Amino acid sequence: MTAGGTPAEVRSACPYCGTGCGLLLRPDGQGGLEVRGDPDHPANRGRLCSKGLALGETLGQEGRLLAPQVNGRDTGWDSALDLVAARFRQAVEQHGPDSVGFYLSGQMLTEDYYVANKLMKGFIGSANIDTNSRLCMASTVAGHKRAFGTDTVPGTYEDLEEADLIVLVGSNLAWCHPVLHQRILAARAARGTKLVVIDPRRTASCDQADMHLKLRAGSDVALFNRLLAALYEGGALDADYLRHVEGLGAALEAAFAADAAVTGLEATEIAEFCDLWRRTGKVVTVFSQGVNQSSSGTDKVNAILNCHLATGRIGKPGCGPFSVTGQPNAMGGREVGGLANMLACHMDLENARHRAAVQDFWGAPAMPDRAGLKAVDLFRAAGDGRLKALWIIHTNPAVTMPEADAVRAAIKACDFTVVSDITAATDTARLADVLLPAAAWAEKDGTVTNSDRTISRQRAVLPPPGQARADWDILADVGRRMGWAAAFDYQSPAQIFREHAALSGLAGRFGLDFDISGLSGLSDAGYDGLAPVRWPVSRRRGGRFFADGRFYHPDGKARMLPVRCQPPAAAPDREFPFRLNTGRIRDQWHTMTRTAQSPRLSGHLGEPFADIHPDDAAKLGIKPADLLRLRSPHGQAILRARITADVQPGDLFVPIHWTGETAPSARIASLVAAVTDPVSGQPDSKASVAAAECFQASWYGFAVSCRPMTPGTDYWALARSETGYRAELAGSAPLRDPEAAARQLFAMPDAAIQMMTDSRKGIARVALHQGGRLAAALFIAPQPIAVRRSYLAGLPGSCTSGVLTGQPPEDLPDAGPLVCACFNVGANTILRAIETGGLISAADVGAALQAGTGCGSCRSEINALLARRRCKPAAE
Repeated sequence: MTAGGTPAEVRSACPYCGTGCGLLLRPDGQGGLEVRGDPDHPANRGRLCSKGLALGETLGQEGRLLAPQVNGRDTGWDSALDLVAARFRQAVEQHGPDSVGFYLSGQMLTEDYYVANKLMKGFIGSANIDTNSRLCMASTVAGHKRAFGTDTVPGTYEDLEEADLIVLVGSNLAWCHPVLHQRILAARAARGTKLVVIDPRRTASCDQADMHLKLRAGSDVALFNRLLAALYEGGALDADYLRHVEGLGAALEAAFAADAAVTGLEATEIAEFCDLWRRTGKVVTVFSQGVNQSSSGTDKVNAILNCHLATGRIGKPGCGPFSVTGQPNAMGGREVGGLANMLACHMDLENARHRAAVQDFWGAPAMPDRAGLKAVDLFRAAGDGRLKALWIIHTNPAVTMPEADAVRAAIKACDFTVVSDITAATDTARLADVLLPAAAWAEKDGTVTNSDRTISRQRAVLPPPGQARADWDILADVGRRMGWAAAFDYQSPAQIFREHAALSGLAGRFGLDFDISGLSGLSDAGYDGLAPVRWPVSRRRGGRFFADGRFYHPDGKARMLPVRCQPPAAAPDREFPFRLNTGRIRDQWHTMTRTAQSPRLSGHLGEPFADIHPDDAAKLGIKPADLLRLRSPHGQAILRARITADVQPGDLFVPIHWTGETAPSARIASLVAAVTDPVSGQPDSKASVAAAECFQASWYGFAVSCRPMTPGTDYWALARSETGYRAELAGSAPLRDPEAAARQLFAMPDAAIQMMTDSRKGIARVALHQGGRLAAALFIAPQPIAVRRSYLAGLPGSCTSGVLTGQPPEDLPDAGPLVCACFNVGANTILRAIETGGLISAADVGAALQAGTGCGSCRSEINALLARRRCKPAAE
């Protein structure tokens, strides 16, 4: 407590992307939190993105899983965990250790990950433990190991501020890692850093870039091969550094054989990019999912690494390839060996000496000597009966895995499925035999590692609700019940961290990179107070990697790889003429279990959509706000069409976030083919083929309500609002009784009704009132609904009677669609300020309204509003 009696702020870490922002948290005394950025954390220096700023809005207990459940019924921990232990033990005894599997998540803390890995690999004796990081960063892991001999990220965030050129490859950093993007823009303003974006579509990251190379999807290898050849031709190779590198000749041969024309870029564009790269001494290449999520993702990574190795631009301040991770603890999972082909602490599963050392350290009865089933194969094994027991922790594969419908069926078919999560209301949790209530962010203690190897403490500041427990505690309890009491006799995360740090000392003695043995002697108090620290932390080495030319292959040298641009696994054809690209949006996270609780975060892009080029839309007869039906060989979806030249003709872009809980027709991974990179096992989420057509709706609807709705229509998308919920609806069958439909939708059979209909035009507007206040309203029309959604979403619970107009009164300003989620500023508010205040720049808008001064990820939209106002006819 502070001197004034208020709770003291607690330092913690954000649970979203791999930036690893530090937070200051203060309980508000009512079960919530005040959240602000930690100015002393090296990752963010006080900045937060819209999601981080809204964390306090995502902590409600609604929907939380409060007790273990077996077959849908509440039970106690003893009976639930006895059952889990018995079924896993039975499967191993009857069918062998490879008949069971774990599927984990980058949402887990390092201590949780460590216990899971130890239990599966060391004691059950199988490597069938994989993580949703397989969908995120596996190609980077494989590329690093091929080039460096181990999975080392050489870059640091400080490099972003010291570079003279930053190249973003397949990374919409402005939306997916906004705080890092703001660090780049600050460096750009201070020292003139050049910024190049390489991406098939125009994104918010392009807004302040010097160059946008809008290459053809999947052609990254051809571009970087051309760069490598140009570096050789321009005399930019570093002969001294290349003494530490093998494979230059073969890599150059492949580079000169490449045809850069497959990128679809003009030769002058490519030459300008290559010349800029060649003549700039300090270059950082930042890459993310656009590189990794590919059937040739590992080759793409190595094509980038080749250019840095050949020029010695690696490991030095302001230089190097830099993989930015998508999840808060994807790095921590890699460090403990959470992937099916890894061993703890970056040791190799197939190295007998490493296996023996880890087995001896753990006192383990058995260790697998080969890689286990990676994610796609793990769920295939669940579906065909090879897996008899499966444990899924903090992830939603029934939505996120490629061919998601088949994965849903596989989970359902598995003999015994356990799900640990904070809620029972996910697509995956609804398929479980046993549900285990887990502690959520702000309720659990441990560590996470961010993209630049900085380990931060995540601290508990709120009590877990009901019977929820920490993941390490649940896993260790099962380990004890399976017969390994001594090995899993953990009492605290500090104890687990010390063991993990001590084990890393073995890796250090093998000469490997991951060594935090300098932290193995931390006391409980030292662990509680641990400040952010970047590994390695040992007596053997510290600081940067690879500037000295020391690598981790047996000969101590790096490897350049001959890589060639591979055609996509499936090419568009007459039946499926589009290429489907999936990704994230600014204000939502994964499958929205947390972010969907915040009305603010749902206000920006409140329903699923598909971006389609204007030429393609015209060919299909698609108009703005129409619904689009997508179909692939594996599934189908219905989404709102967004007609935009940001995507190329023949390409579609669709966000990944919507689920059976929020928009069942928009589970986009059901369309994605389970094609994987042959080296990394990472699925290709950027290049599935699809067909598109206009969804022929008989009616469209928009609804607002003070409580959750239960739509059953062909298309619906539900989102939180400040006063309850809002939903977009559409149906193919005629809606003959609007009043009955409204009462059923809102489950309000006795509410007072106010209605306006025009049966000839197919229009109906229905308002339901309870206790003199508006409880819900439904708007129906034969075309997409034209009402002021942001205004209507704020009405439930009010005494208004004018809801059926669908428009705000003339004397009531309408903020319009949300633009800035950090400060809750709408488009109309910005337009009015531009017009009345004579604002001419995003900086002016920020000074007047704060919009764009938080994470900055809305600045591209602010600039678009400024351009729109500049282009407005004088007579308008």
